[in-house]
Amino acid sequence: MQLFYNLSDSAMEDTLYEVESMRRFAGISIDTVPDETTILNFRHLLERHNLGKKLFSKINKHLAKQGLSFKEGTIVDATIISAPTSTKKQILPARSRDAPNQKGE
Repeated sequence: MQLFYNLSDSAMEDTLYEVESMRRFAGISIDTVPDETTILNFRHLLERHNLGKKLFSKINKHLAKQGLSFKEGTIVDATIISAPTSTKKQILPARSRDAPNQKGE
């Protein structure tokens, strides 16, 4: 999951605390979330043996049989906040390129 979502070790720890579906996928509970040092050590183990790339490849082969693929992604916070209406979309009167501007130039 860390490789797929391009997360740092500390971000992976935070994500495991925050996202229940990721904990379920990893087979852990909120009480057993690894700290960032444990995640770092596990990631180094995977890197030493090129297992991250091998897992990514295996998953993509499995998905390809179903017409799907998986690429590195990013988790985006989709929190909706209220914001004032944009003033950029106001319709302004059309001006000719040759017409003088308001300063008479």
